[in-house]
Amino acid sequence: MSRTLALLLGLIAVAIGSSASAETLKVAVAQRGFWNSTFVDVAQKQGFFKDAGLTIEVFYTEGGASTLTPLIAGSVDVAMSNGILGVVAAYAKGMPVRVIAAEATGAAEAFWYAKTETGIRSLKDTNGKTVAFSSPGSSTNLVLLQLLKAAGATPKMVATGGAPGTYTQVMSGQIDVGWSVPPFALKDLQEKKIAIIARGSDVAEVQAQTIRVNVSSVNALKEKRDAIRKYVAAISRAIDWAYSSPDALANYAEIAKVPVEHAKMTRDDFFPKESLQLTEIKSLDVTLQQALAFKYITTPMTPKDVAGLFDILAEKK
Repeated sequence: MSRTLALLLGLIAVAIGSSASAETLKVAVAQRGFWNSTFVDVAQKQGFFKDAGLTIEVFYTEGGASTLTPLIAGSVDVAMSNGILGVVAAYAKGMPVRVIAAEATGAAEAFWYAKTETGIRSLKDTNGKTVAFSSPGSSTNLVLLQLLKAAGATPKMVATGGAPGTYTQVMSGQIDVGWSVPPFALKDLQEKKIAIIARGSDVAEVQAQTIRVNVSSVNALKEKRDAIRKYVAAISRAIDWAYSSPDALANYAEIAKVPVEHAKMTRDDFFPKESLQLTEIKSLDVTLQQALAFKYITTPMTPKDVAGLFDILAEKK
């Protein structure tokens, strides 16, 4: 009896000690419900953060400045899925931001659409009309600028926030062309209520470019570097799980509240796993040229000029 009691007390002590030693990270995640925004949820549910001794507090944003600003203010330790133009602009202004991992290479998932009845069939039809992107500095901002340049079109660009809100504005006639990523709007596409008029993959230059990154701050890295490194490793595990587990599609379908068929289409047709690699920032020279051309920075910068921005914690496999 005494041995059993001693064993129970020992297990309780271990559990309390484990809980007390878990380090808390606050994380901002852009665009809830997107395939790539669910990896934090996966890591939570599969116990990857727990395995790493981490407690994660998450809140969701509409991307762009709404994700980066809390990081700069010190309200969060990590900001996920930030458009690289906005991050470069913040660094050029002296903000204490650091890229800890790539998030997206290319933009195969992004598309722009119009109601079928409008007769808008391409971006060349949008002169004088309104075309949406999520927010200034976001990846949709970067990709749309490139698409419009290639098309030679001059619509009014409008920041409309998240994909669900953008959809409402398009269907109510407030905006002529909306932006989205699957699974949002897939049902209406299948029913031909809307038509895709442009995709991120239409710009070849973008497909070999890192367009989104995961970011921390100088202070957070100074105080919690090891915890943030473990966090990035847990996200890497979550990505592997999402492309290998037989439960991954059902899990995402439940999160996004869509049929498993749409979950499968989202992953397999729009989010190739290689586009979510974390370790390499690709085509940085192109990004810096775009930052200058689109007025995110005021003077030319080279990769050497922004070397201090990058503190990659993701490990190559």
